[in-house]
Amino acid sequence: MEKIVKLFKSKPTVPVIRLNGVIGGGSRIGGPGLNDAALAPVIERAFSRGKPKAVALVINSPGGSPVQSALIAARIRRLAEEKDIKVYAFCEDVAASGGYWLATTADEIYVDGNSIIGSIGVISASFGFNELMERQGVERRIYTAGEDKSMLDPFRPVKDEDVERIKGLQKVIHENFIAQVTSRRGAKVGDKDLFTGEIWVGKQAIENGLVDGIAHLVPKMKALFGDDVRLRDHGLKRSILSRFGAANVISDVEDRMNWSRFGL
Repeated sequence: MEKIVKLFKSKPTVPVIRLNGVIGGGSRIGGPGLNDAALAPVIERAFSRGKPKAVALVINSPGGSPVQSALIAARIRRLAEEKDIKVYAFCEDVAASGGYWLATTADEIYVDGNSIIGSIGVISASFGFNELMERQGVERRIYTAGEDKSMLDPFRPVKDEDVERIKGLQKVIHENFIAQVTSRRGAKVGDKDLFTGEIWVGKQAIENGLVDGIAHLVPKMKALFGDDVRLRDHGLKRSILSRFGAANVISDVEDRMNWSRFGL
């Protein structure tokens, strides 16, 4: 009788949500960028299908849009609390900036010894072409209703007031990022100054309280839920048609620039 009960006893299940790529961006060699609209059904399905023992996040992201980071993170936390399901995050090559924002949604964060973690800051980058245009005899003509509509125009000389304004906007976003980290990691990070945009590798991130330990997905889940635990992948799929077109080429270039900041 005992053998029959074991035969029909359901195995523990842990859905695995794979968050790979630039947040709000295009693609990185085969995967779509991460945004809340696309991920909503993936996340909802992971938390709602069957009776999962936990939900695991596998994160490999250099960051991206702070808004999309916040929306995705809020959705994960909302479902975790509604359904009383514990969340574990496993960071791969990099979980930096918005990628680390996503990691903070987990109750426990694990990394590889070589994972790059942190970059808790805000960056805005562009190019300036005004001198090149002057040399080529090209005149910039722009008409606006509202004196601030052409702020940080790359075809005009930079203005001090524009720089001050963009830094003011960045400060607000940075404060929101800090609030997310402290609300989720609070006592673990203590009073360390971790919000300068610095990055850390493996054990350094553990020492600073940003993550909980070094562990990989499969052995950790087996240690927690038994050798017969079933890991079910949930992630975005990219259609063949979406890989073509100039817009995607430009997006890919932008995404590669995000990854290159971390040597990837």
